[in-house]
Amino acid sequence: MAALVGGLGLFTFNHAQGWSYLSHDPAACVNCHIMRPQFQAWQHSTHKNVATCQDCHMPHDFVGKWYTKARDGWNHSKAFTLGNFHEPIHITPADERIALNNCVACHRPLLTQTHLSVKEMQQPNAPTCTSCHGNVGHRDQGQ
Repeated sequence: MAALVGGLGLFTFNHAQGWSYLSHDPAACVNCHIMRPQFQAWQHSTHKNVATCQDCHMPHDFVGKWYTKARDGWNHSKAFTLGNFHEPIHITPADERIALNNCVACHRPLLTQTHLSVKEMQQPNAPTCTSCHGNVGHRDQGQ
């Protein structure tokens, strides 16, 4: 029974191109049709030449990155298998915190001249990077 479950799991992982998610290639994000608009918008964004999906959406530390990949992989596969996802896709609060921390990490020299700080980002209703730059990285050409 364990071999059957393991075999089915490996088949499903391979069929869903699960191995690609272990890479740093942004094309892995379009394995699922729901991410195509975000990927296409990223290809036309100012961030395309300096940041991949993982640079913005994964923690930069080893354990945090692989934990987040595993958590998101499980949640995404479950949601897509069951058809239980919002379209268009929305970022979760946990993943939004990761992205905002990565904004600060990359743009720290610019942030020293502003009032925004990591501490302020944790306060309710405090302005964050995406308060003003809501479509950064995923701007549609028409916007």
